[in-house]
Amino acid sequence: MSAKLYAAIASWAEDDFRSVNGQIEYLLTECVKQRKKDGKYVSKTIDEPFEIEL
Repeated sequence: MSAKLYAAIASWAEDDFRSVNGQIEYLLTECVKQRKKDGKYVSKTIDEPFEIEL
């Protein structure tokens, strides 16, 4: 995990009064819920590097 991504998650976790691990668990849970709701599979490009604006 990049330092920028970690910092963004840590900041968000602090805003939500969660630990970083708790925030990651929350995000993963929401992603799984969304996938079940949409019924779509994860993209084949999921492991490709991506740029994120932080």
